[in-house]
Amino acid sequence: MSWPGSGLSRVTTRSDSILVAPALALAAALAGTGSSAARGAEADPPAIPPTITVTATRRAVDTAEHAGNTARIGRPDIRRVGHQHVSQIMYRAPGTWISRGSGQEHLTAIRSPVLTGPGACGAFLFLEDGVPIRPAGFCNVNELFEINTEQADAIEVVRGPGSVLYGSNAMHGLINVLSPRIDQTGQRFSLESGSDDFYRARFSVGTWDGRQGFRASGHASHDGGFRESSGYDQGKLNLGWRRDTGDRLADIRFSATRLQQETAGFILGEDAYKSSEAARSNPNPEAYRDADSLRLTGLLGRRVGPGLWLETRPYLRYSDMQFLQHFLPGQPTEKNHQTSAGALTSVTVEGAGGRFWIFGADAEYTDGHLEETQALPIEDGSDFLKETRPAGRHYDFNVEALMAAAYARLEQPLGPATRLNAGLRYERIGYDYDNRMLDGNTREDGTECGFGGCLFSRPADRDDSFDAWSPRLGLIHDLGSRHQVYLAMSRGFRAPQATELYRLQRQQRVADLDNEELSAAEAGWRYAGNRLGLELVGFAMEKKNFIFRDAEGFNRSDGETRHLGIEYSLRARLSDSWQLAADGTWARHTYRFSSAAAGGEQIEKGDDVDTAPRHMSSLRLAWDAGGSAGAELEWVSLGSYSLDAANTDRYSGHDLLHLSWRQNLGDRWIVRARIRNLTDTSYAERADLAFGNYRYFPGRPRSLFMELAWNSSE
Repeated sequence: MSWPGSGLSRVTTRSDSILVAPALALAAALAGTGSSAARGAEADPPAIPPTITVTATRRAVDTAEHAGNTARIGRPDIRRVGHQHVSQIMYRAPGTWISRGSGQEHLTAIRSPVLTGPGACGAFLFLEDGVPIRPAGFCNVNELFEINTEQADAIEVVRGPGSVLYGSNAMHGLINVLSPRIDQTGQRFSLESGSDDFYRARFSVGTWDGRQGFRASGHASHDGGFRESSGYDQGKLNLGWRRDTGDRLADIRFSATRLQQETAGFILGEDAYKSSEAARSNPNPEAYRDADSLRLTGLLGRRVGPGLWLETRPYLRYSDMQFLQHFLPGQPTEKNHQTSAGALTSVTVEGAGGRFWIFGADAEYTDGHLEETQALPIEDGSDFLKETRPAGRHYDFNVEALMAAAYARLEQPLGPATRLNAGLRYERIGYDYDNRMLDGNTREDGTECGFGGCLFSRPADRDDSFDAWSPRLGLIHDLGSRHQVYLAMSRGFRAPQATELYRLQRQQRVADLDNEELSAAEAGWRYAGNRLGLELVGFAMEKKNFIFRDAEGFNRSDGETRHLGIEYSLRARLSDSWQLAADGTWARHTYRFSSAAAGGEQIEKGDDVDTAPRHMSSLRLAWDAGGSAGAELEWVSLGSYSLDAANTDRYSGHDLLHLSWRQNLGDRWIVRARIRNLTDTSYAERADLAFGNYRYFPGRPRSLFMELAWNSSE
């Protein structure tokens, strides 16, 4: 029996795959091949097993029972891709794009544009085993590199507002990484080498006796980088101990990560990424990023009565980062760190007839610090830049934060074929800000800057608090013959992040900001047959109190955006040896207001939000020779998008091919070969137009990676 809230024991895993527009004709042909018998009555297991997910409800459920979207990328896909960067695996979840920067850096889009403001990363929530990896109010755009996705048991994605189980930041979507399972046997070791001096060693060892066990997993990697001075060294470690007696559960996890990288800056000039010489160059060889993280989490549960389960997830977290802001004039260095502790507590009450309630309360304390220092005066550029961006400390502040939340969630059958889920969450977060420098926008020593003052404005000490209600209502109806339809409505929010409130510019003394709020509706249809899995989802979302920086450099929260789209997924077994899988989305993300923005850009109502491709898709064809060998060809397509808020120019998009091969050598040895960018296409991982320049992070040229692995269970 699986503990209802853990999502960690005896859960069937599979690759979440599934769908693309060119495959719809094939889907129609295959839909008739599935039996109409109930899944539980089949003599043989279906060719496409049911998807078991845990993120949306914090309990292991079949996706067919959930009134909403959940994408799962399982361990087979993670091993097949063998990603060096999390962006390489996330195309397998529809509506999701992790835009790769330099080294391990990245930006996120989930049912959204790539969001780049000072606190825009707060629109997404990243979790490990159901626990957020960063405190509320202290997001970082690159924080996914603080999770061991490379050895995850699965990666689950919820697009749009998260359920009431998750609060601030679970607005445009959330990603939950399930760490290596403890309740399994087997040891695994591998060595890998690839283009541009890439090396990686991985291990996973543990024991499990049916009730208790331990597992340690980790890897160390070195990448020389395909661009000048762009290498990195990275290490990640997961330790876990678990005891499960059925009525009691104890699960303790420890995670640690370290990253030390040389960072390559943007290359400049229109279409510069098309030049192989420019693509391999690095205009900022002095740039770097160092980051460490530590997390200790627990899952303690027990049956306290018939149909009554109590669960507590205590946690301690620490993260520390230092990097050169090579993308800004003067190239200041930022140092930030956060120490936080909290607990997520819930009670599950199972009633008659399939009804159950979840009642929960969350609490968290955070102590965070940020310091920004510019080492040298600006020597090149206008007098305005030289005068308003002086050398010395720009910011030095500490923020203590308290978060508390309570929620209730109901699952209620409305008949033999219809099920309702409803929930409501209330959350409050308070900040206690302490400025450790002089207030205002002077230099560090108190002298005034010309041109109306220094760029950097430091508010006086203050307290701020924000609260919000987030409701959700969903209905799912079984049409029979393995078809389901669902409808869901929800509201997500994020509190202003500490950097948006206290890292101000020019004459702004107080950032009078509100919560960003996203109201969303989605409708979906699923089919789950023996040889075909198919899902089609439409969504409409309106965001108000969108936080942006205006032409005066002030942080404001009176923007509005609209997000409309269709997502599709398909998984088809063409024969015993061949499978087709696809994921994709078509979406339009637009401004619903007009305003002059920072950098001289003019936002016009109805224009596309910048860095918001209208289509993204991934199509995969896989072959398996009975386990002795296998291969997969993947096509990834990213559509064009606007380079700036004013919609003055666009990036044309790109199409890439990737190939992987697996060969079993016997005696549990396996060799894998992976070729990224098979056609050696010139492309940009990210493109924008800022400070009057076309800027690009160029994509990696064709690269080959070879892995030799030993697995005691294969």
